[in-house]
Amino acid sequence: MNAVSQLGVIVLVSLAAAGATWLVKGPPSEPAAFVCDPAQLTEGEICLADVSGNVLWVDARTRSEWKRNGLEGAILWNLDPKEDENAMEAGVAMGIAGGAELVVVYCGSEACGTSKQIANRIRGLGFGTPVKTLHGGWDALKGLGRNPLTNSSSGP
Repeated sequence: MNAVSQLGVIVLVSLAAAGATWLVKGPPSEPAAFVCDPAQLTEGEICLADVSGNVLWVDARTRSEWKRNGLEGAILWNLDPKEDENAMEAGVAMGIAGGAELVVVYCGSEACGTSKQIANRIRGLGFGTPVKTLHGGWDALKGLGRNPLTNSSSGP
């Protein structure tokens, strides 16, 4: 048996096993929603369920991620040296001046530390508006659609 024949047999056996698994177990289930335990929050973090009011969302991920699937109305502010930090700072300042009662910064995951750095920079602007980082980052927002909260602003 040559290599091509062996590969064909392996593919057929794999497809048969996958089909049998699908019939017995059913289709794959959706991943479990991110769960935020308030007891695990660190200083300055917030659970998605506790976000309310007039919120200014700040996306601390890359520009390409922000454009692809950022929350509607989220302002980009990341640490990319190629980005115009003054423009990002001005966008946040305008959002706060526009009546934001809370600023929530999120990045790619719970392990991402960028959101904490950005939150500290926003606090340093001295507006007095509470600034929190979203516990779980983008992982907490996945699957909720582009505008999970009716009180968030519109369009990146």
